[in-house]
Amino acid sequence: MLKLILSSSAHRLPQTVVPTLRPATLSTSPLHKVLGSLRGGRLFFCSGSGDGADAEAKVVESGSGVEESQTKASSAIVSTNPRPEDYLTVLALPLLHRPLFPGFYMPIYVKDPKLLAALQESRERQAPYAGAFLLKDEPGSDPSVVTGSDTDKNVYDLKGKELFSRLHEVGTLAQISSIHGDQVILIGHRRLRIAEMVSEDPLTVKVDHLKDKAYNKDDDMIKATSSEVISTLRDVLKTSSLWRDHVQTYTKHIGDFTPPRIADFGAAISGANKLQCQQVLEELDVYNRLKLTLELVKKEMEISKIQESIAKAIEEKISGEQRRYLLNEQLKAIKKELGLETDDKTALTGKFRERIEPKREKCPHHVLQVIDEELTKLQLLEASSSEFSVTRNYLDWLTALPWGEYSDENFDVTRAQKILDEDHYGLTDVKDRILEFIAVGKLRGTSQGKIICLSGPPGVGKTSIGRSIARALNRKFFRFSVGGLADVAEIKGHRRTYIGAMPGKMVQCLKNVGTANPLVLIDEIDKLGRGHAGDPASALLELLDPEQNANFLDHYLDVPIDLSKVLFVCTANVVEMIPNPLLDRMEVVSIAGYITDEKMHIARDYLEKSTREACGIKPEQVEMTNAALLSLIENYCREAGVRNLQKHIEKIYRKIALQLVRQGETIDATIASAQSIEPKNAKVDFDESVQRDETSEEDDKVQIDLPAEQSPCPDNQSTDNEVAKKGEEDKETETKTIEKVLIDKSNLGDYVGKPVFHADRIYDRTPTGVVMGLAWTSMGGSTLYIETTLVEEGEGKGALHVTGQLGDVMKESTQIAHTVARAILLEKEPENPFFANSKLHLHVPAGATPKDGPSAGCTMTTSLLSLAMKKPVKKDLAMTGEVTLTGKVLPIGGVKEKTIAARRSEVKTIIFPSANRRDFDELAPNVKEGLDVHFVDDYRQIFDLAFGDELSQNVEN
Repeated sequence: MLKLILSSSAHRLPQTVVPTLRPATLSTSPLHKVLGSLRGGRLFFCSGSGDGADAEAKVVESGSGVEESQTKASSAIVSTNPRPEDYLTVLALPLLHRPLFPGFYMPIYVKDPKLLAALQESRERQAPYAGAFLLKDEPGSDPSVVTGSDTDKNVYDLKGKELFSRLHEVGTLAQISSIHGDQVILIGHRRLRIAEMVSEDPLTVKVDHLKDKAYNKDDDMIKATSSEVISTLRDVLKTSSLWRDHVQTYTKHIGDFTPPRIADFGAAISGANKLQCQQVLEELDVYNRLKLTLELVKKEMEISKIQESIAKAIEEKISGEQRRYLLNEQLKAIKKELGLETDDKTALTGKFRERIEPKREKCPHHVLQVIDEELTKLQLLEASSSEFSVTRNYLDWLTALPWGEYSDENFDVTRAQKILDEDHYGLTDVKDRILEFIAVGKLRGTSQGKIICLSGPPGVGKTSIGRSIARALNRKFFRFSVGGLADVAEIKGHRRTYIGAMPGKMVQCLKNVGTANPLVLIDEIDKLGRGHAGDPASALLELLDPEQNANFLDHYLDVPIDLSKVLFVCTANVVEMIPNPLLDRMEVVSIAGYITDEKMHIARDYLEKSTREACGIKPEQVEMTNAALLSLIENYCREAGVRNLQKHIEKIYRKIALQLVRQGETIDATIASAQSIEPKNAKVDFDESVQRDETSEEDDKVQIDLPAEQSPCPDNQSTDNEVAKKGEEDKETETKTIEKVLIDKSNLGDYVGKPVFHADRIYDRTPTGVVMGLAWTSMGGSTLYIETTLVEEGEGKGALHVTGQLGDVMKESTQIAHTVARAILLEKEPENPFFANSKLHLHVPAGATPKDGPSAGCTMTTSLLSLAMKKPVKKDLAMTGEVTLTGKVLPIGGVKEKTIAARRSEVKTIIFPSANRRDFDELAPNVKEGLDVHFVDDYRQIFDLAFGDELSQNVEN
């Protein structure tokens, strides 16, 4: 790259060490003066080569103080014999980035050892000249894209013919000034053109020396172009901050340059790309060369202007921000001096002190101590430090919590009972437990927090009852779900050392509700997750322990918080999924599914009313019969809860709303079309027959009474008024007359589609080997048939095969039932070898439903005995209970759900284990109504009930 100190831009001209040459007599050439000034006293200049004069290189060190003896030690760097134009065969040096112009020097790096040795040898032989030629770009490459060092390495590998084909024809005869390692300093002398290749390694070429075309230095165009180039260069130097220090020296001497030198000088110092500079180098016509250079310096001028505008804009922005900052600081200082305003830290401290002051008497001493320490710390911190924001956020949470603030509780049992009944039908156990809580609080004068867990299937109202409890107790309500929660920090908070740290849910709850005794509903506690961040169930142990939550410690606040007044209500679908240590801390209240009667009341009193209001339908516009509602519950919404029932009722009322709107639009369209038929100014025909017809059609809608003293007047105007009035009244009456929508069992399918559920009862009377059992599911209770049939009979072929997607526990129950059945049959019919000689198949429909549990043991035993004795069980009989190998009947769960399922299937007689008598006695009377229930301890009692001619009298009822 051309080296000239006029351009100190790092991105244009790489810096290098200038060879120290012998001081010479200071030349009076103008170019000598300019270059010498711009180098700070160090000058290099090559004489013109166009006139055939010897090329000479001279260096002047101004003010160096070097003694004459030292000066003589350095001889001239070139010998005058032979002359540069005598070199017709030279080594070819590839230039990667820019061509070398005559009168300038350039450092290059030579990576080829052979070429470097040849250059060193030429210099030692006093023939230090070589040809410098610009390297062409690869075919298809973009010359404007800057390539990296990897591309340079590939170029260095070029040799021989491949390198020769990549060189531009026109180059520069360069003097080898110095060699330092692989760095070679070249000084340009004159233009060359490659004639042919002489040798390949190192590449040597035969060249022709080029001279500028003859020109008239007094030509006006040349003078004008030269002056424009000089003027543009001056403007560039004025606008460029990089060259501004050399403007005056440059303007003094550049006018004395010859036109060829001006052209080369302008192209050399410009930031044009290498192809544009090569074009200037190849141009031998001086005028054309000046024009090319003028284009380059004009572009340089535009770039300088853009640089100046960018620098100016940035400078204005920075200075404006600094000025605004200084003015704001001065304004703050003035206001502070006048007492009009305090600084940010003082204002924050005042805000926190003002917030905690009303709570100071109720706030614990240890919390006040921490707040005072943090306020003192806040005053000592810089507002720009990260610790300042951490302390500010910490104080914000500490002072915002309701320390010692409690809402006034309701101890009126009657009022609480009314509120609970308004929102929910049934749920007697839950309501009684809340009323007990209120009664204890009234007698004590204060209430303590409790932990209650509501368990039951989806849709029975567990979450909504929590909100009603809060309203009945006059407590603030806060709900958060822990379903899938796997991070302990959500409950216990994050340490303040973490970025974006926050307190846990309980601290957020207290801040949101503003009281220290809210009702907190922890939803889906049986679905807690467990991940790499810890076990949230273990974190809840401290929160839900009445003995520990009086000093609950949040990781963020790091001060104890009293949660003993908080009433915790948890919800779960399956209690068995809750960890035992956590379950032990809660009082479980089971919410079983609703029976049909309860669903009817809920639908009539709550769901239908709220849905009708939400759809904008008036009560007189729709009627749903009890038969339709009962069919909807039994055939579409058999789930334990009422959420699905609500969805179906909403679906029905949406369709009714659409039907009503369409009816109204049809009536409006009919009236509008009837009015458009009659002409605007038509006369009324008073023919008696017409009047009689019109009167008969409208009598049931509108009746116009005339005063006694007036009689109908045949006047056309009065008649028109009466007809118009009558038409308006007719329209109003017809608009209001919309048919009432009636929904009964016959048209229910038009609104909700085909029934989803069918009757559980498969058999009107169970055949031999089939017995009805009772099962519990997450959706409530259902009937469960046990079917046994004979597959193969023969001596010694006794075996039992089971199907129906049974679980491990239920498969074991089949084996136990098989053993018990054989023992009972041996007692009742000793001579019956059925089980020993029969291969049996026991199936539990439906086959696609997974089943498990021990409660079908007695039912399986009865099914096996029924087949063995070829005797069906009594009609309308269902049973449930786990049986042991000795025939004892063990208790089961889900008594209410199984009882409801039996009623739904019209079962009259139920057999329960004796241990479940207490569970059955707790059921509502309407659930037990019409059922003949028997409680047994031993299977032999079941045998008598199922197969006896009449019910045993020794079994308690």
